[in-house]
Amino acid sequence: MHVGYASLFQNPYDALTDREVWQQELRMALLAEPLGFDSVWTVEHHFTDYTMSPDPVQWLTYIAGKTERVKLGTMVIVLPWHDPVRVAEQISVLDHLSDGRMILGLGRGLGRVEYDGFRLDMNEARETFVEYAEMVINGLENGYVEGGATLNQPRRDIRPRPFKSFKGRTYAAAVSPESVEIMANLGIGMLVIPQKPWEVVAKDFELYYQTWDQVNPGVPRPKPLCGGFFFVDENEDRAKTLGNQYVQAYYHTAMRHYEMAAEHFGKAKGYDFYANVGKFIDRHGLDGAAEAFAKLMPIGTPDQVMDQLRYIHGVIDNNGVMVQTSYAGMPWKEAERNLRCFAEHCLPQLKAWDTDPLGEPADLDLPTLATTD
Repeated sequence: MHVGYASLFQNPYDALTDREVWQQELRMALLAEPLGFDSVWTVEHHFTDYTMSPDPVQWLTYIAGKTERVKLGTMVIVLPWHDPVRVAEQISVLDHLSDGRMILGLGRGLGRVEYDGFRLDMNEARETFVEYAEMVINGLENGYVEGGATLNQPRRDIRPRPFKSFKGRTYAAAVSPESVEIMANLGIGMLVIPQKPWEVVAKDFELYYQTWDQVNPGVPRPKPLCGGFFFVDENEDRAKTLGNQYVQAYYHTAMRHYEMAAEHFGKAKGYDFYANVGKFIDRHGLDGAAEAFAKLMPIGTPDQVMDQLRYIHGVIDNNGVMVQTSYAGMPWKEAERNLRCFAEHCLPQLKAWDTDPLGEPADLDLPTLATTD
């Protein structure tokens, strides 16, 4: 099992200075390699205290220079917020600097505050994501970007040219059934961020595999990766009490950032699924929704956390886990204790699981490219 560590950069209600959050998150991330993790990840968000990670590629480029072996994952680059040409260039640069260690995660985003902040129409997000994803994915394989239904991008080379294929190391976050089909059509793996009951997630994978087999006949289905908010403690009472406290507090930050209880939530075109989330919150309240979210997460003693991870693996057959141990304003000493407890007791067991390894990227042998208009 591939096991990564994920940095979030949360600063709920501005309890700390942004600089302290960044300094401490950097310190935590640089513990990942010596503790034995296989990768370091971060997210992309803008404008609020929810997560202060506006440029995951820039962050991972720094991590690449401070590490030797860990892979570097984006969880995710939100394509509609970017120029796809620049995204392809950034990815190629990071892959060169890290000697092919990047894992590419893509997504379309959910926050109205972010779409509005970038002066973008959220109703166009799905179509924009598909258009940009095709341009980036094809560009990284061919060495140039061109086309796009709305961009009509003239053919231009990606320089430095990609030197490793991103096939087998490209994933996308998918929560709605519509997104699941999109990812299968794009030929990329699933990056699961738990947000709904696992039996519902299992249904999503049935749809994903059905679509994959139709669109990509004879091509092996990629195993998914799965993130999660972890709280591990050798004392069960402490684990359950603090774990539920902090994970529920995290979900409150998410509901606030995404405005999940607002009238507009789930009303944008292509976001119909999220209307169900709003209805769930209406029925159960903010605290009830946070409690339901915490039940999805690996919280407990090391043995209990391992049992939960076995259950998740049994449902989605993942071959990778991204572990988040610092969130919701958790004191840094507690966050580090959480991380080290997981690394000592759970990490060796997980890495011993007999799962398919993450594929190593194949070399690209691109011909000499000539830019044309």
